[in-house]
Formats: sequence, C-alpha cells, structure tokens
Amino acid sequence: MEFFATCGRGLEALLGDELRTIGVHGVRPLRAGVSFNGDMRDAYLACLWSRIASRVLMTVARVDAHCADSLSEDVRRIPWEDHIPLDKTIAFSARGTNANLRDTRFTALRAKDALCDRLRALRGERPDVDTVSPDVRISINVRNEKATVSIDLSGTALEQRGYRAPGKPQGAPLHENLAAAMLMAAGWGREDGPCGLVNPLCASGTLAIEAAMMSARIAPGIMRAHWGFEGIAEHNPGMWDDLLDQADYESDQGREHVLPIIACDADAAALEHARACARRASVADCITFVDSSKGVAPTLESLGAKGAGLLVCNLPSIEHAVLAQLPLLYARILDAARSDACVSTLALLSDDAGLDAHLGIEASSTLDVMNGRAEESFRVYDLEGELNALDATVKVRDTQIAVSDAAAQQFASRLNKVYKQRRKWAAKEQVYAYRVYDADLPDYNMAIDLYCGAGPDKGKRLVHVAEYAAPRDIDAAKASRRIADALRIIPVVFEVDPKDVYLKRRVRAKGGSQYSGTAGLGEEGSKSRAGRLITKENGLLFEVDLADYLDTGLFLDHRNTRVLLRMLAKGKSFLNLFAYTGTASVYAAAGKAKFTTTVDISNTYQQWAMRNMKLNRLLDRHQEFVRADVLAWVQEKRHSKERWDLIFVDPPTFSNSSKMGTRDWDVQRDHAELLIGVSRLLTREGVAVFSCNLRKFKPDVETLAKAGVIIRDISDKTIPSDFERNPKVHRCYLLKRG
Repeated sequence: MEFFATCGRGLEALLGDELRTIGVHGVRPLRAGVSFNGDMRDAYLACLWSRIASRVLMTVARVDAHCADSLSEDVRRIPWEDHIPLDKTIAFSARGTNANLRDTRFTALRAKDALCDRLRALRGERPDVDTVSPDVRISINVRNEKATVSIDLSGTALEQRGYRAPGKPQGAPLHENLAAAMLMAAGWGREDGPCGLVNPLCASGTLAIEAAMMSARIAPGIMRAHWGFEGIAEHNPGMWDDLLDQADYESDQGREHVLPIIACDADAAALEHARACARRASVADCITFVDSSKGVAPTLESLGAKGAGLLVCNLPSIEHAVLAQLPLLYARILDAARSDACVSTLALLSDDAGLDAHLGIEASSTLDVMNGRAEESFRVYDLEGELNALDATVKVRDTQIAVSDAAAQQFASRLNKVYKQRRKWAAKEQVYAYRVYDADLPDYNMAIDLYCGAGPDKGKRLVHVAEYAAPRDIDAAKASRRIADALRIIPVVFEVDPKDVYLKRRVRAKGGSQYSGTAGLGEEGSKSRAGRLITKENGLLFEVDLADYLDTGLFLDHRNTRVLLRMLAKGKSFLNLFAYTGTASVYAAAGKAKFTTTVDISNTYQQWAMRNMKLNRLLDRHQEFVRADVLAWVQEKRHSKERWDLIFVDPPTFSNSSKMGTRDWDVQRDHAELLIGVSRLLTREGVAVFSCNLRKFKPDVETLAKAGVIIRDISDKTIPSDFERNPKVHRCYLLKRG
C-alpha cells in the first residue's frame, strides 16, 4: 500500500526523519510531503505519532486527467466497493488544474458522480454525500494530465490536537505541527538534545505544550475522537486499539522523565489561555507558567535543569505595529539567554531578514517555512562561545546597568546630563514633548524624544527613539550591540518602564513619504492604545502615537513655527496644505483665525486632525477638512475665486504614493511649481509659510522671482532651543506675492 503524509513547505526533510524514527518504512520526502509504503499499521503510526504531518492519505489510484471524460471513466474503474462500506457517507475535494480541468469544484463533482455510478450499479443505490462530516474523505490531486486519487485517513487536520481551549486567543496562534517542527529542528527530544526549555512570549502556549508532549512521550493524536480511516473497509480496529494501548503505556513512562519547561508572557489573558490549553493537553503540571510583565522569571537552573538548555520563541511579525519595539525585544531575549546559565541554544521564528545582524550573531542553521500564509525563517543559534556576555556595567545615578560594552558609560553619562538640563528647561517653559538627545555621540547615532502626558494621560511618559541608519563602514553586529545597550540605559535615565520606550529606524520607506511607518492607524480605535498619548504644547492638546508610524503625529522641531502661525492667524482665513495631523490648523484656530481649511490626501490623518481639533474644543463649522491630492487640489483652486490670507505648506521630502497616480514628488525638483501655485491662492496681502525637511534644500529663487513670488528665509527663528544642536533639522521660508 502507498501513502502520502502532507506537511508545510520546508518541513519535508524533518517529517521524513520523524516517520523513520516512529517506525514507518519506505520513506521518501517529496514536495509538500512524504510518501511511504507499508500496511495499515504504518498508516496508523503516522496518524497517531506524527507531530509534523498535516494529513495522511492512502493512494487509491492514479488516473488519466487530460479531460473530464477520461477522469470520470478512470475513476469509475476504481474498485470503490473494496474501500467504502455500504453505510458510509462520502465527500470529494479536488486540487490542481490543467487546460481542460480548470474548476476544482467541477473536477470533484465529476469524480464523485463516477464513484456513485459504480456503487449504484453494484449495490443498487448511491452512497450519501456529507460535505461537513463525512465518514470517508476522498481527494483528487490534478497535476498536468494525471491525477492522484486518495482517501484521507486523518479526517480533520492532524495539527488539530484537541487541546485548544474555548475562547479566542490574542493574535493568530502558532500551528501545532509547525511548533513541533521548530522544536525538532532545535534538537528538542533527541537524547543529546536540550535539557530544558524557556519560551518567552508564549501567547497560547503552543511551543511549551508541544515540548511537554514530546518530553512526556504523549502521542499527538491520542486526544482525537474521530479518524478518517474508521470509515474505510481496510480499517483494523484490533490493530489500532493495540497501538493506542502502547501509546498510553509510553505516556505513563514518559511523564516520569519530563524535562523542565518555562513559558512566559506579560499578557495575563494570554497566560491564562495558555494554562487552559495545557490543562486540556494534560501537561499543565509539566510547565512552569510565569507572568513576565515585571521582567521576573525563574531560570532553568532553578528548575533543576542540567547542561545545555533551549530558549525558543515565535517573534512578532515585522509587519505589525510592534515593529517599533522589535530591537528592544531582541535585546531582552538575548538578555534572557545570557541570564540563564543553562541556556546554550537560541531558536527563533521570524520574518525579519536582518535578524542575525540585529542579534549580532550568526545562525548555525536556518529553515525556511510557511507560518500561515507568511514566509518566515526558523533560525537556530549556538550560544556557546558566540554570545558576548554582559560583562560590563555602567552607572546611572545609583543604578548599575549590565551592558555589552563599557564604552556605553559615556552615552549614559551624556544622556543623563542633558536630560537633567532639558527637564528643568521644560518645566520652566511648560513644554511637555521635547528632544533630549540628537546623535550627541557619533557611536550612538540616534535621536531621543520624551513625551509627557496631559489631560486624560496626565502622569504618563513615553520615550521615542529614532535610530539613524549606521554608516556602511560600521559593523552591523557592533551597531546592533550599541543600540541594545542604549535600550538598557534609556529606561533608567528617564525612569520609565522599558515597554514605554519605542524605537524606530529612520530609513526612507519604499514607495512612501516622510509619513510612512510600520502600520496604519486606521479609524479611531482600530489599533491598540499602547503607544498613544495625549500631550500638551503651548496650552493645546495633541494626540501622538509612538508605535504605529515612523513619525509620531507631532513634529517637535516645528514648535516655534506653529507659534508663529498662531500669531499670524488672528482674523485671517487659514489654509493648511499637506496637513498631516492638523496641528498647524489647531494653532490657527486657537489664534482666532476666521476659518481654517485642512487638506491632506490621507483619510487616516484627516480623522486624526479632527480628533486634535475636538480635543481642544475647536471643532465647529469654521473648520473645513478636505481629503485630496494637494498638488491637484492647488491647481484646481487656482481657477476658483477662493483665496486665503495665511497658508502653511509642509510637503514631504519625497513621495510616490499610489494615491497620487503615476506621479511622484521630490521637494527639491518640484517645489517651485508648487509654491507658485500656492502664491496664486493668497489674498493680495496674504503670506505663506513654507517648511522643508530636506537638509540640503536650496530654494529656486530665480524661478520664483520670475513668477512674482518673494521668498525669505526665516529658519533661524523657527528652530526650538532643544534642536539647536541640529540647526538643519528643517528650513522655513516666508512667501509673499510681489
């Protein structure tokens, strides 16, 4: 008999090794699975004991599939009466297409009709079809002009072990068979493998539960109540019962030798869900669950583990908002590995292609897999002799901080000194959000801003760290260790919880503008409030978000510019172009502008701007919000009679947003055309303020003058004192019509 065990892409070799280990014969890894030969006992072993397989199929026949008629004729020739008992229900499914079989539903229908016709001719009646819970599932896999007809011996997918607790866990849980494959790839379960396991960010607890089941020799299929093979004529109940009895015996013996396992998570709800799953899997007593919200966790050594241990983790996707925190997370994971004397192997599942560089170590093995629909890599790191110990310390006030490089003391001292000075200045000037550090030391190339809460968030403090891209001549591993050390120091200096430190990498986003970030905020309330804060500036309240975007929603270097706009706005009509979160519009409205018009192409930012207006009780009929492509809108308004007394223009440095159609935008190349158009929207005595963040920007004075536009550089007056170290942070100009 021929069988085929399916699995996720990339797991074929692991599945082949596993099947050989459990006693299956004739194993041959293929694409998306493993074929093997044997009898029903081999199939039973694969169903009961395989932790990696998704399904086990029994090959019934290979048929001609060059057209529907030939498929139907060949399927009718299969001796279905030898496989399907009289009283069993059936269901058909099909995969794959060719030139003549383009619809899988049609393929399945023709095959099903052929089977039913044969059995009706032999038995006088057709078998019943049950598409939900059939006794026998039959699959047709079309490839080129041939098709493989198989019976699914599993029933439901094998990764459905039966221990998932009721209730919806946070996020998409890791599939059980992928978790098992990760553990096997890391050596868990081998005689010479790890002696204990730590699983930070355990979420639903799948990795810890699968590890416990492997260590206790609990068959992954032991909890299943129904199997596909129970509905076919080949089923041998006596043989199957013997294998179940043997599995029970092995579990009883295995429980006496379970290795230490620790599962940690900072989310109390996730941790409770994991415990519930572990109880259903009968391994709750094999796992030590730890609330890591305070950063306190027992070590494997404390649980009695000997020798080399394993730290394994499914890292968050870099597509998620948590991207802002990933470097800090990497640092914490390395710290956890360093702090546990028994951990010698680090194993991480991630879609971050630069993970090795961020960690500062090179993976000893890599396995490319599919996690759901995402392509990810499972990397195993041998920490013995590879991981730099935190054998240096720096001192901040009375606190000693373990770091990888003693040179971090200079950074710690500098940051602490500047913070003390800025804190006094901020208290005197009533500044709630300000820059503290801006690449003061070349080796620690980052900007650090502090955001203090106001209104409903009074007392809350968040730190925003923007890491500038390291020069190409700087070793990536060294740069990664420096940022990791900085992230250990920053919470101590600012006296905040490490989770309240948000880190971003300032690199130009592909196909985006200066506003591109890690994830979209969407409509109000669609994202977590973890990185959100209500802060205050010059008596006005603003919503910021440190987690979801490259920028926070409040450009701190424009603080003086916004004050200027408020002074100029009294009794004036105000137009805000490329408005972003509408902060300039709020200032103008607070300055008693006659009315404000806020224009931006993004609905997200328009909604944000409205919330900022509402926070300050300024949202009324005198505020207009326009969602439009600014460049096209300006050209359109030139032909209207609408004019404004005061205009603020703060375009991105570069953008090729899909919302702009086929055009792209470059501020140096295109600013003259934009500003000429803006000047035509001014009243005769009106003025425009133009801001630009391109450091090497040079206004095209000649072209503007020819068009009757007078431009004057006022940059020096618009740079706040906390940005004095970086006077090129922006350029600002006053425009009038000549």
